[in-house]
This record gives sequence, structure tokens and C-alpha cells, in this order.
Amino acid sequence: MDSLAIVGAGPAGAAAAYGLREADREITVFEKSRGVCGRAATRRKDGCRYDHGANYVKPGDGPVAELVHALGDDGLVDVTAPVWTFTGDGELSPGRGDDDPKWTWEAGITQLAKRLFAATDATVQTETRVETLARTDDGDWTVATDGGTRHTGFDDVLLTPPAPQTATLLSSTDWADDRRDALRAAAADVSYRSIVTAVLHYPFELDREWYGLVNTDDGHDIGWLSREACKAGHVPDGEEILIVQMAPDWSREHYDHPASKQATVAARAAGVLLDDDRLADPDWTDTQGWRYAIPNDAVAGAPVDAAREAGLHVAGDWVAGDGRVHAAVEAGLAAADHITRG
Repeated sequence: MDSLAIVGAGPAGAAAAYGLREADREITVFEKSRGVCGRAATRRKDGCRYDHGANYVKPGDGPVAELVHALGDDGLVDVTAPVWTFTGDGELSPGRGDDDPKWTWEAGITQLAKRLFAATDATVQTETRVETLARTDDGDWTVATDGGTRHTGFDDVLLTPPAPQTATLLSSTDWADDRRDALRAAAADVSYRSIVTAVLHYPFELDREWYGLVNTDDGHDIGWLSREACKAGHVPDGEEILIVQMAPDWSREHYDHPASKQATVAARAAGVLLDDDRLADPDWTDTQGWRYAIPNDAVAGAPVDAAREAGLHVAGDWVAGDGRVHAAVEAGLAAADHITRG
């Protein structure tokens, strides 16, 4: 039986495993974190759930809508309240003309990867960091994980971490081939925007007609602000959680600052933006930094195609060139198709 190693259990890796669910192939997934779904992440605290990275899944123009419903509509949430815009001077305006569904789940957006993997026979090893790869003279791949464990005999390897982390892994890959060097250089060329997310909880409801606000002129310290109470099953009645994603320039400058300081600045900025002094004093906060949050462009295609001939594949939003969950899913499904045909 052919075997595949997938590095990373985010949307791309989960979609690739799902795309190969009917193939006669043994799949092992290596994930460095405790959970799955990457930046499409959910946390729980004090009876609340909140999606603090990617906020929802859009259908895109490909197969994602059909896939989401194929995973089961139980617990599926479509956020129907609109997304408004705001400018650098804090002026809010209704609507972006976008009526597409905005999906998550009552149990959180991590359900996407959990349900994808549940439909497969893949073995998912969490808290397992891949340190190096090697290709043997016979064309098989070996994966070495932290602790020195070696997993051998893979026919294909799929790399799904963000491009800079993929480039680092390729640098330590034992495969003396120009295709490796070209793919490493191409991945290293993909630049990213960093995002610091502040989660702000309040013991009162916010009466607003919008779900989210997005800054349109890159002129504000906040890039995105949304209300988790608009998602069924996330916030108890009478409470509110704001997800405040600071703008890339602010996030880059303050990325390594203390979490308490990041949350304080985000809360004050949210209070000013929404003209509500109460918001400067949340009763609890959480923060998360995403150093490689959004790719600025797509990886060059020729090195990806060349490495694929040797059973080395990549997938992720940086392959699609669009920092959206649905783009990562589409890239994972496309990788599964290439692996099947290869």
C-alpha cells in the first residue's frame, strides 16, 4: 500500500487527507500543536467559545460549499449579520456587498479539520514536530520528528506549514537535488503579514446591527473587529466577546510586547472605534499572535510542479495566494488530486 506523510493538520492538510479518503493509501499526519486546524482555531473559557484566528469559512468559487455540507449540517452556523467597513478616522459604513455565507460551527471553527479527519482513516499525531526530511536512493521519504524518531517508507510527502516554516524544513531536508533548492527558495520568497489578536469579554450585550468591521484604507490600528455573540453556541446570553485583530503594521511593531499590554491597547482602540467607554475595561482577555497570518502572494508554480515529480508536495493558502480558509482547503484538495494522479 502506498503511504503519504502530511506535515501540518491545518485546513490544507485535513482537506488533502479527506481528498484521499477513498484511495488505497496509508496516511500519517504530523502536527506540532495540541490541536488541529491551524489558524482556524477555537478556544474555550468561562462557558464561551471563540474563533480567534480565522473567523469563518467562505464558500469561494470551488468545491468548499459542497464539502462543508457533506461534513454534516449539525451544529453548522451561518453568520447572517453583515460585515461593515471603517476608515482610518473611525468612520463606519454599512455593507461590503458580500452576501456569501460565513460558516463556523457551534463547537468552533476547528470542527472543519476535525470533521475532515473523522471521515478518513488517517493517523494524526499531534504534539509531534517534524525536524528533518530525507529522500532515499530508492525514492522513498523519511520523516524525522522531535526526539529522534524516524518514520520511513513514505512514497509522498505533503508540506502544509506557512511558507517560511516550509522553507526552513526544506533547508534541513537531506535530498541533494536542484528541485529541493528551487522549492526552498520559492517558499522563502513568500512574504507574510503578522496579526495580533485580542479577545475581549464583557458581561453585557452589545446592540449592533453588524457582525464584523473591516478597515479598508490601512489607516487604523485595528484591522478587523467582530462579535462572537453573533455565532450560535459561542457566547451565553447577556455577554459579548469582541475579536479584535490589530492591523499588520501595528502587529509587526508590537508583536513581542506583553500580552496584557496588547490587550489593553486593543480594548481602548475598540472603545474609541465603537464610541463606547465600557469597552476599554473587559472583564477578561486572551491574546494570540500569528506571525505568519496572511500571505501577500502565491508561491511560484514551476518549482512546485518540479518537486511534485519526486513525491514532494506543498499546499496551503500561500500556494493559492489567498489568505482564506477556503483557499487553503482548495489547495489541499488540489494536492490530493495531484498525489492520486501521480
